[in-house]
Amino acid sequence: MIPAEAGRPSHADSAGADARPAARPQLAVVGATGTVGGVLLGILSEHADIWGEIRLIASPRSAGRKLTVRGTEVEVVALSEEAFDGIDVAMFDVPDEVAAQWAPVAVSKGAVVVDNSGAFRMDPDVPLVVPEVNAHAARVRPRGIIANPNCTTLSMIVALGALHAEYGLSELIVSSYQAVSGVGRAGIDTLRGQLSAVAGTELGTAPGDVRRAAGDTLGPFPAPIALNVVPWAGSLQEDGWSSEELKIRDESRKILGLPDLPVTATCVRVPVLTTHSLSVHARFENEVTVRGAHEILAAAPGVVLCDDPAEDEYPTPSDVVGTDPTWVGRVRRSLDDPRALELFLCGDNLRKGAALNTAQVGELVAAELRGRHAQR
Repeated sequence: MIPAEAGRPSHADSAGADARPAARPQLAVVGATGTVGGVLLGILSEHADIWGEIRLIASPRSAGRKLTVRGTEVEVVALSEEAFDGIDVAMFDVPDEVAAQWAPVAVSKGAVVVDNSGAFRMDPDVPLVVPEVNAHAARVRPRGIIANPNCTTLSMIVALGALHAEYGLSELIVSSYQAVSGVGRAGIDTLRGQLSAVAGTELGTAPGDVRRAAGDTLGPFPAPIALNVVPWAGSLQEDGWSSEELKIRDESRKILGLPDLPVTATCVRVPVLTTHSLSVHARFENEVTVRGAHEILAAAPGVVLCDDPAEDEYPTPSDVVGTDPTWVGRVRRSLDDPRALELFLCGDNLRKGAALNTAQVGELVAAELRGRHAQR
């Protein structure tokens, strides 16, 4: 399979919170030393150089470190009010509680915030934006903040948004197969450690043998992740649902502008380092065909169609990791419903699922700021 670039977002008309216009807007990356922050710096170095200064911000314990962006070493500064002086756009990848405290501070200093945490996603005054699907939503931001969806939602919503625009989505049933990097470095370290512990053994052939071998090395997971799948991701919510499952429901509704869309999700953690996969049953208002779906998906920005089972062509995480688009395969019309499609999708949860979407939204805002500056 050949990696493809995700579609570039279109320029937006100016509106929303005030920000200082500049020919080359000044950017801050908050959480620059984290896993997603590192991917974001790489993407900023790969994309068109539209930014002036790129200021790297992290916790005080990381201050003074030097990271490379756009081929230049930049020293990390500590998170503080002063760190946002002169900043036009601030991209946040920090825990929810840190974003909740500091995003309004950045806005008060004149920045537009693009936040990758869950702190503001369901705030009615904060748009939840995927540029390929609802770029227009970024223009109206009463709080000066734009939210990034959860990585699992982002791994599927670009493809579903394209199909919805043609057929009208009426119901969504999803099973996710989520990579361990979705919980950060601890997830990656736990899987690698457990794989080392079971390598070359006969484990996995008797009840509980993998769990006994894992012992107290479960890390962030409720059960062993090596040689196993864990039907749980997130925190416990009402009636046995997990927070990850409810995020898929709530965020899909908000992004697509379908507040009453029936959505059911089951989230499963699998022994994959990076790249989420999803099995999707999507029902539409109108009758669908595989040929029609193929045409839509092949032309959709940010989507790669890889669907030829006769030649063993369908997306897998090990092929998709490190690429930008959502990859779609196993497209079938439901056997008992001419208005429903079955799909299998893969998307790198650290790229489009987090850093890439953040960069794309920031580029939308940067284009808006340059447009304002040109009009003055």
